[in-house]
This record gives sequence, C-alpha cells and structure tokens, in this order.
Amino acid sequence: MRKLCIAGLVLLVLSLGAVAAGPRLAGWVMVRIYPRDYSQVVAQEAREFGLEEELVYAVIKTESGFDHRATSRAQARGLMQLTEETFRWMAEEYPPENGGGDMFDVNDNIHCGCALLRRLLDHYNGSMEVALAAYNAGIGNVDRWLEEGEHSKDGETLHSIPFPETAAYVKKVLKSREIYARLYGG
Repeated sequence: MRKLCIAGLVLLVLSLGAVAAGPRLAGWVMVRIYPRDYSQVVAQEAREFGLEEELVYAVIKTESGFDHRATSRAQARGLMQLTEETFRWMAEEYPPENGGGDMFDVNDNIHCGCALLRRLLDHYNGSMEVALAAYNAGIGNVDRWLEEGEHSKDGETLHSIPFPETAAYVKKVLKSREIYARLYGG
C-alpha cells in the first residue's frame, strides 16, 4: 500500500510539473522541430532579395529538413533543393559571392534558392501560393495552369493545383511559414 501511495504521489508531482512547464516545454519542442539553422546566411540572403526570413526557413524545412547534403529523386540538391539547371540559371543571373560553383554549399544554395523565390514572386505579381507552386512544379506547369480556366479563373491565382504533391507542398510551406512567424515573432 505504501509503494502505491508513493507511486501516486510521484505521478501527481510529475503531472503538476508537466502542467506548469507546459508552455515552456511546448515552446522548447517547437523550436527543435522548426529550427533556424544557418541564420546568418538566411538573414543576409532574405534581406538581399527582399524576402521574409520565415518564408526562406519554411522552404528549407519543407525541401530538405535542413540537410545541406539532401538529394531528391529528381536530382534537386542542397538545402533549398535546386536542380542543376535552376542552380546554374540563378548563379548566372545573381552570382553568389564565391562564384556559385557548389550546389551543396550552404551559402550558394541559399543564395540561389532565394534568388529563385524572388524571381517567382516577381513573375507571379507577389502571389506566394503561385510562386511556391512554381518552385515545386516548375514555371512552365504553373504558367499553363494559369491559362486554363480549370485551374485559374483570373489568370493570376490558382483555385486548384492539379499535382497533388504540389498542392500539399504549398500548404506545408505556408503552414511552416506561419509557425515560424509565431515562434520567432516575425
């Protein structure tokens, strides 16, 4: 009986401690789930390209989970998962400080990924949803969807995204962006 009382008392104390630490513990867990690795590079490149840091972090989290050596089935590489062709295009248009020769280099990859995000936001008149769809599915696909009444009523926004993976990607990035803004006060 005594062991049962002690066990109950320990459980009660642990429960009260968890309740008291709840918000702090939840915040600690969320910061680990939504990190801000490479913060100096992200801040510099977001500033250079006029992007929200939360958006850049959300894309990195969704694309690579902050694994700078990540490679996709489509051979997209690095933190922001750029294909060789897209990386070269952005490095040529917006040369990184060190020449932009390595897709796995954190600085070059974030620089070129941010350049692409800026290019897409400008191309799609600031529509984050459409720009993110193009980041995932390609400009050609998204331009075609915007021309089709089936996916766009006004030629500027998408009311449906025909690729399920792209639709899920856009939702995931936007949700992560919202969480980053809440967690870090952006």
